[in-house]
Amino acid sequence: MSTKIVFLDRDTSDIGDIDFSGIEALGEVEYYPTTSTEEVIPRIKDARIVISNKVYIGADAMDAAKNLEIIQVAATGTNNVDIEAAKQRGIKVFNVSGYSTPGVAQHVFAMLLNLVTHVNRYAAAPEKWAESPMFTRLDYPISELAGKTLGIVGYGDIGKSVAKIGEAFGMKIVALGREGQSSSSEVERLPKDQFLAECDVITLHAPLTPDNEYFINETTLKQMKKSAFLINTGRGGLVNESDLIAALSSGEIAGAGVDVISQEPPAADHIMINAKLPNLLITPHTAWSSVESRQRLFDGIVKNMKALENGEEINRVG
Repeated sequence: MSTKIVFLDRDTSDIGDIDFSGIEALGEVEYYPTTSTEEVIPRIKDARIVISNKVYIGADAMDAAKNLEIIQVAATGTNNVDIEAAKQRGIKVFNVSGYSTPGVAQHVFAMLLNLVTHVNRYAAAPEKWAESPMFTRLDYPISELAGKTLGIVGYGDIGKSVAKIGEAFGMKIVALGREGQSSSSEVERLPKDQFLAECDVITLHAPLTPDNEYFINETTLKQMKKSAFLINTGRGGLVNESDLIAALSSGEIAGAGVDVISQEPPAADHIMINAKLPNLLITPHTAWSSVESRQRLFDGIVKNMKALENGEEINRVG
């Protein structure tokens, strides 16, 4: 009997540009564009493997799916699966790590370059160009990244990739040091107060934990330079959004680029969506979503499943 595979939310990661032949070679695949909470149980009740990017799979759904052996998260984060419930039922949970590193690092600098050059603002107003007798306009002052200090919070694979690009722009690279952690030959690590005070750009790449929730807040924003920029492609909860909006509105920091927010998708009245500040750039969690990253994601799923067939386990998280 062919293995039944159910993909609960294909449209969250594919617009018809991804090759799923590798997954389809693993068994009979049933695709759904999206899946509501009420639709989860009837859709997975006969599945052996369930793939989900964002759809939550809890204990009730696992109990209803008598043939379920594997939950494959089509992402790195696994907060859409009750990991403990899966362990108790002998259901294996896998993710895919590292697939989006080049795309996220690229997105950091796409946002940062717009903030320091105002390319987005100049390009959006060509009707004003004729008003300048010399064509060049100086409405929005441009600054250079060369010589500036780039501070990285979370010096893992993405942080290191960001550092490499920053070095190519002539930036000095530092990382936030944890208590008791010393600098290495690879990167200078600064204590928190010094890090906040010295960095011209701070970019967040740490996982969200109880210890670093709201790492960026009223207090830490006041410690930053007025000319500093903040980039968050990590997790929305790393930033107190009300405090950030207040700091941007008052000129406490120069600008921010944000790809993640506390509520996704946001309510219509979400503070970040309604801020509409000229020094705030918001993208809808797209840093990870290059076509190359998305293909690597699904190739990674195939690699996980093939390894399992060979008695190996890679990227198992539960």
